[in-house]
Amino acid sequence: MAGLFNSSSLNGGMPSADRPSRGTGKATVAALTAGRPKPGLKKVWPQIWALVKPRMGLLGISFALMVVNRACGLVLPASFKSLIDGVMTHHDLKLLPKIVGFVVGATVLQGLTSYLLTQLLSKAGQRLIAELRMQVQSHIGRLPVSFFDENRTGTLVARIMTDVEGVRNLIGTGVIDFFGGVLTAIFAFCYLISLSVKMTALTFCILVAFALILQRAFNTIRPIFRERSKINADVTGRLTESLGGVRVVKGYHAEESEARVFGAGVGRLLDNVLSSIRAQSFMSLASTTVLGVVTALIMYLGGHEVVAGKLTTGGYVTYMAFLAFMVAPVAQLVSIGTQLTEAMAGLDRTTEILGEMEEDGGPERRVTLDTIKGDVVFEDVLFEYEAGKPVLHGIGFESKPGTVTALVGSSGSGKSTIISLVCGFHVATGGRILVDGVDLGTVRLSSYREQLGVVLQETFLFDGTIRENVLFSRPNAGEGRLIEACRIARVDEFAERFPEGYDTIVGERGVKLSGGQRQRISIARAILADPRILILDEATSSLDSESEAMIQGGLNHLMKGRTTFVIAHRLSTIRKADQILVVEQGNIVERGTHESLYALGGRYFDLYTRQHGLETNLFLAPGEGDKVEAAAG
Repeated sequence: MAGLFNSSSLNGGMPSADRPSRGTGKATVAALTAGRPKPGLKKVWPQIWALVKPRMGLLGISFALMVVNRACGLVLPASFKSLIDGVMTHHDLKLLPKIVGFVVGATVLQGLTSYLLTQLLSKAGQRLIAELRMQVQSHIGRLPVSFFDENRTGTLVARIMTDVEGVRNLIGTGVIDFFGGVLTAIFAFCYLISLSVKMTALTFCILVAFALILQRAFNTIRPIFRERSKINADVTGRLTESLGGVRVVKGYHAEESEARVFGAGVGRLLDNVLSSIRAQSFMSLASTTVLGVVTALIMYLGGHEVVAGKLTTGGYVTYMAFLAFMVAPVAQLVSIGTQLTEAMAGLDRTTEILGEMEEDGGPERRVTLDTIKGDVVFEDVLFEYEAGKPVLHGIGFESKPGTVTALVGSSGSGKSTIISLVCGFHVATGGRILVDGVDLGTVRLSSYREQLGVVLQETFLFDGTIRENVLFSRPNAGEGRLIEACRIARVDEFAERFPEGYDTIVGERGVKLSGGQRQRISIARAILADPRILILDEATSSLDSESEAMIQGGLNHLMKGRTTFVIAHRLSTIRKADQILVVEQGNIVERGTHESLYALGGRYFDLYTRQHGLETNLFLAPGEGDKVEAAAG
C-alpha cells in the first residue's frame, strides 16, 4: 500500500461531523451541572476527615504545642497586675526579677513553639497539596474519553494545580491560627471572669452576636470563591487553547480577537474578586466597629469599677490587655475564615472531580485480558453521543487476526465513531463488541489497551527527547528493542545525525522536527508497543513522497500479523485491504474487497471514480495524490 488513512482524527474520539458541536456540548454539560447538587459543608466534612485522619498524630503534637504557645503569650499581660499594683504602687522591688524572669522565659518558649508549629504544619500543608495533586491527576487520567470531550484541557489543569492550593489551610497554619485564636479567647475569657463578671458577660454577649453575623457572611462569600475557581479554570482553559494554537491564531491574524476573548474572561474574574473584596471589607468594618464599641464600653464600666474600689488600677490594665487577647482572635476570624472558606470551595470542586467514575470503575468491568489474538466482532452495534440522536445503526462485521479492515465513506458517516468503539473510548449503546469472544463492555480497558496501537495523521510528541517519545509505549523496553524499532521505522536515519542522537529534544509537540520525522517516531513507538490490534488514521497523507516512501516500509512491517483497522480517505491506498466497509449515515451500505466493490458499481465505485477524477484535474503537492492507473484493478 502506498499510503494510508483518513484525515479524520481520533484525538477527540470522533470527527467534527460525528459529534455534537462545542456549543451543544457545553449546553449539555451546563444542563447536567445545573441539575447536579453542589456539595454542601456537611458533605465536605467526610473529605476533610479523610485528609485529617492520617495526620492525627501530627495534629495532636501541634495542638499541644499550640496550648503551650498560647498560654505563654498570656504571661505578659497577666504580669501587668503584679507589676503595677505590687512594684509600681507598693514599691515591692523583690517581685520585679520574678516578673521579668517569667516574662522572658515565657517569651522564649512562645518563640520556640511558634517556630516548631510553622515547621511542622507548613511542611505538612505542602505535602498535602502534593498528595492531592497527584491523586487528582491520577484519577483524571483514568476517566473515560467522554469526560475529556466535555472539559477543556486548561480547566482540568486548573483543577489539578489551583483548586487544591487552598486546602493546605485545613492542615497548615490556617487551621492552627483559627483554633489557636479560639483557645486564646477561651483562656482570656476565664481570666476575665475572675476579674469582673459583669463586664465579661456583657462583652461575651456582643461577641456572640458578632460571631453569628460572621457565620452568615461566610455562607454568603463561599459561593463567590467557588465561582472564582470556575471562572479561573475557564480563563486558563481558553488561554491554554490560544497558546497551543498560536500558529492558527497568527495565520488568521486573530491576535486582537483572542486578546478580547481573554480580556472578557479576565473581566469576569475581576468582577468576582471585587465582589469578594467588598464582602471582606464589610466584615473588616464590622469587626473594627465591634472592637471599638467593646473597648469603649469597658473603658466606661472599668472607670466606674476603679473609682468604686471594686477593681485596682493594675487589675484594670490587665483586664484591658486580656480583653484585647479575647477580642483580637474574633477580629482575625475575618481573614482566617476567608482562607478556610476558600479552602472549602477548592475542596468542593476537588471532591466533585474525584467523584467522577473511572473508566474501569464500573462493577461490570471485571475481566482482565491476557495476550489476545485480535479477533474483533461487532454484533448489531448501536451508538449515540446524545440520547435520542443515534450515530450508528446496527453495525455488524468481523475482523480476523492478520487482516486489514478499511473504513471508507463521506465525512461524518461514522467511521471514527466505529474506531473509537474499537479503542474502547466509548461504550456501545446497544449490541456487543467482542474481542476474542469476550464482550469489550466487561473488560478492564487498561489490560486491553496494552495490546492496542494507534498511529494518527496528526502525531503527538511530548516535549522531551526522541528516546523518551519512542519509549512512551514501553517505558521498560531495553536499548536493543528501542534501536530495532527505530531502525524499522527509519528513525535512526535522522536521529543519529543529530549531535545528541536519541537524546535530542524534540520541542513541544515535536516542533523542532519535520512532519516526516515526527511520523517516523510515532511508528517506532507503535512498533515498540508490539500491539495485537492496530489503528491507522491516514498516517502519510500530509507527507511528501520521499518521507512517505521511507515511512511505508515501517508501516508494512507494523501491520504484519496484526488485526489492522484503516480509516481511508485516499481510496487508491486501500486496494489490498482484506475487507472494505463503506459507511454512510451510521450504516454499512457496502462491504467487500476493492475488486468486488468496484465491479458492483455502487457507492464505493462513485467515491473511487470521483476521487480519481478530482486528482487528475487538481494541482496536487508531491505525496498528496496517487498516480492514476489505466485500469482500476
